[in-house]
Amino acid sequence: MSLDVLRVASDGYSVTDIARRLHLAQGTVRNYLSSAIGKTHTATRHDAARYAREQGWI
Repeated sequence: MSLDVLRVASDGYSVTDIARRLHLAQGTVRNYLSSAIGKTHTATRHDAARYAREQGWI
């Protein structure tokens, strides 16, 4: 599911929009994004999504 969140985040959607699209709570989306940022050692959700795309994860 966290890869789905990154995939949608890479399209520039807000947390609210990501939550709506994936039928998740906003807090859950924030948690997934925070985890992805930490694991990829990036500064923003957009950077994390870009990194994941470059690595072929999404």
